[in-house]
Amino acid sequence: MNDPTLPLTGLSSVRSKSVVARFDGGMLSSNGGVLALAEVEKRLRVAERLAWCIDDPRCADQVVHSLADMIGFRMKMIAAGYEDGNDANRLRSDPVFKMAQDALPSGRDLASQSTICRLENLPGVRELVAMGRAMVDLYCASFRQVPKRIVLDIDDTFDAVHGGQQLRLFNAHYDEYGFQPIVVFDGAGRFVSAVLRPAKRPSGAEIRAHLRRLVRAIRSNWPNTRILIRADGHYCSPLVIDWCRANDVDFILGLAPTTTLRKHVADLETSTTARFEASAKAGKVRRFKEFVDGAASWSRVERIIARVEVGAQGADSRFVVTNLASGKAKALYEDVYCRRGTAENHIKSWKTHLAADRTSCTSATANQFRLFLHAGAYWLMWGLRAAMPKRSSFAVAQFYTLRLRLIKIAARVVEMKTQIRLHLPTSCPDHGILRIVLSRIPRLAT
Repeated sequence: MNDPTLPLTGLSSVRSKSVVARFDGGMLSSNGGVLALAEVEKRLRVAERLAWCIDDPRCADQVVHSLADMIGFRMKMIAAGYEDGNDANRLRSDPVFKMAQDALPSGRDLASQSTICRLENLPGVRELVAMGRAMVDLYCASFRQVPKRIVLDIDDTFDAVHGGQQLRLFNAHYDEYGFQPIVVFDGAGRFVSAVLRPAKRPSGAEIRAHLRRLVRAIRSNWPNTRILIRADGHYCSPLVIDWCRANDVDFILGLAPTTTLRKHVADLETSTTARFEASAKAGKVRRFKEFVDGAASWSRVERIIARVEVGAQGADSRFVVTNLASGKAKALYEDVYCRRGTAENHIKSWKTHLAADRTSCTSATANQFRLFLHAGAYWLMWGLRAAMPKRSSFAVAQFYTLRLRLIKIAARVVEMKTQIRLHLPTSCPDHGILRIVLSRIPRLAT
């Protein structure tokens, strides 16, 4: 028997007064803040951009849920912490999710899990390529004005799988089967692109092909914007370096240490070690050097910056290669290259907080589409955070914190003849910042 009007047993009395609880509160939701995500989506039009790339095979006169509605619903589910398609069956009747999809709380339910599953398996390779281009267009549209220069952080992340998915590959380092998608963010944390691929180190030809498509799409929007590619050592390939030079793209890439490179800094390591020994040994001693050299496989010599650091654990030397002509070695390494580490935080937000590693579909195309859906959810959360006042702690908050504080808000929905009333908790600790954010979202660039 599942009667929601029956009292909930097992609750202790409070101050000698009995506690009576029933599931009879009416139209309630625990996701009141999803409406703020809906406002972000209206400005960025993420779902609409992705839906434009898909050919809908359904009869137009029999369509109940449009592609844009289903994509929007799925992205908001992910942003709110419901990353599984099965959650659609429980959320399709949620009044706030309905309102977020521009439907009345008393109206037809949203798409079910089976409908969401058919959507994820619908796009083919051609549609996915168009979606990748649409994500780049979304990135470019997120700026108020055309920037003079952008920095793109390119990296990959391991995604363990536990089934017979297409493209899965065993990776000995992680001792698991999985994918290793390439993801690109810009220096401010905006999502640019994601490509599903097997769990292995990308080759120079693969990286070059990805950069070619990416830069071509960006320059179709911004032909005069300077582009700086920033990545770690395994993206430093002769093919990548030559392509960047041939296409007027700046780069600063990590460089694996070799015997030849170490010869350039041997004297510097010795003198830095002597300085450390002569000091109080309370901290590390760091020094820099730049020189021109090149591997045998390179077509020309390049500017190389070395960072030598000596501490209690001994000497540690790191190298980067760049075609940037200006800037001192220390500034280029610490202020430009080392900021690449923030990309790890962006990947964490996308992969951990938004569960972008839920690539459990059998086909590779469906899993690639899932990456785009999770990228869309990332844009919703990024837009919510971008609307925060700069001096607010929420402006640098992680997505999980934003979800817990601003999205997971209880709401009672009362639908009347001429209006819909939302009754939110009076004790909500963050109602002030939510008011500010809703007033600032319309200023987001579109």
